[in-house]
Parts: sequence; structure tokens; C-alpha cells
Amino acid sequence: MKVVSSIKTLKNRHPDCKVVRRRGRLYVINKTNPRFKARQG
Repeated sequence: MKVVSSIKTLKNRHPDCKVVRRRGRLYVINKTNPRFKARQG
């Protein structure tokens, strides 16, 4: 998992990427390709 300053750019990497808020943090999750996981904050 990457920790990044900008989630918006990561969302554009793959069509299945979803942005999710959990415990005050922003996550990018991708069921089909888990290597795109990322966190902000």
C-alpha cells in the first residue's frame, strides 16, 4: 500500500479504483488489482 499526498491522481490509474473514507482516512481500493491500494492522511 502506498501513502500518498494526492488520492485523485491514483484514482485515475485503473477503471475499478474506488475512493473510500475509513476512520478519517482516504483509501483507494481495487478488488480486481490489489496493487493499486493507497492511503491518504
